[in-house]
Amino acid sequence: MKITTTGSLGNVAKPLVEKLIAAGHQVTVISTKDDRKQDIEALGAKAAIGSVSDEAFLNEAFTGADAVYAMLPPSMGPENMIENIARAGQAYANAIRAAGVKRVVLLSSVGAEASAGTGPVGGVHRVEQIFREQLSGINVTVLRSGFFMVNFFRDIPLIKSRNLFGNNYSGDDLLALTHQDDLSSAIAEELQNPGSGFEVKYLVSDVSTGKKIAEGLGQAIGKPDLTWTEIPDEQLKQGMLSGGMPLELAGLITELGQGVRSGIVMKDFLEADGEATGKIKLTQFAEEFKQKYYQA
Repeated sequence: MKITTTGSLGNVAKPLVEKLIAAGHQVTVISTKDDRKQDIEALGAKAAIGSVSDEAFLNEAFTGADAVYAMLPPSMGPENMIENIARAGQAYANAIRAAGVKRVVLLSSVGAEASAGTGPVGGVHRVEQIFREQLSGINVTVLRSGFFMVNFFRDIPLIKSRNLFGNNYSGDDLLALTHQDDLSSAIAEELQNPGSGFEVKYLVSDVSTGKKIAEGLGQAIGKPDLTWTEIPDEQLKQGMLSGGMPLELAGLITELGQGVRSGIVMKDFLEADGEATGKIKLTQFAEEFKQKYYQA
């Protein structure tokens, strides 16, 4: 098969590309950065350098592809992020139709069924709607991921400096967690399957709470006293701003935590079945976290 992937060589996209090439497929990798071209070609893939908001570029990159993996960055530009993501999603849809692609896998998120109150997830909500309404006759699988486990690496500096680990929701709130290897395997499997109309599926590796995550990671790094801290909304937002995050993104991430707190983000997943089908559980990820912690 000829498969075009987006996401450059990110945490999910790189192992996905490696799996597809190992399975014998011809892979074209879209990246916005020209300096990624050599790394992409070193994997045995073809590089296509351009913007995911450029419909003409996407049309060219998708032409001849049997399947396309589509993902949108969680933030696009310092302002109007949700609208920018929606515009890129529209460019995807237009290019998919124009190029005659018959199989599409879209990376989405828990909470994407909600129209408001989910922060940056609101962008993929808009893209899901565009794909559902405009890609009839094309087999589209929306794969909703949980929170990426790898994002906990960002907490290492605060754990080291202040023994602080938490967010703006309770340590008792349920969280769907996804390991990038489980996700890349699921995407690869879906791309190689024909699909059946418009489908929404979840790929969650584990379900836990902030308290249990803190306990598991703390034990792994020799800090059994590590506990979950519920951070007030404004304090969380100001912390992100002081770290150089754009104001709009800091506000959206704060809203996402509020969505976890209110139950909006996890509602559909838990009502669907709440099953963690991924193989890599939090206990296994804790060993990866341990290595990163001691390397930092």
